[in-house]
Amino acid sequence: MRHVLTTCVYCGCGCGVYLKEENGRVTGSLPSRNHPVSRNNLCVKGWHLHDFIHHPDRLTEPLLRKNGELVPVSWDEALDFTARKLIRIGEATDHKGIGVLSSAKCTNEENFLLQKFTRAALKTNNVDHCARL
Repeated sequence: MRHVLTTCVYCGCGCGVYLKEENGRVTGSLPSRNHPVSRNNLCVKGWHLHDFIHHPDRLTEPLLRKNGELVPVSWDEALDFTARKLIRIGEATDHKGIGVLSSAKCTNEENFLLQKFTRAALKTNNVDHCARL
């Protein structure tokens, strides 16, 4: 068994958490005693952080719909497809047809980067997130 220090992904607070790993599987989570945010505490979500990691419904590779079915593709193919679609939609709608939703499972820094990307690269202010804490 080993403990891996990481950041909790359930909100933007950035709590320090140790994930317990046994035989290549994450089996539990513990608060970091010395972390300046969590200070040896976790909320109920943090205590159950490990539950989704090995869930059978979790996506582990990109999928594209081909002939009506979702099929696994490479990251390069998925990103190229997405970039082409975003460019086409942006040009057709003067960038008003694009919106970006972020996740509370991102850190504040990741959410900041996403909104910067949305405004600078996608040229739209249509950006929001689900973190309603």
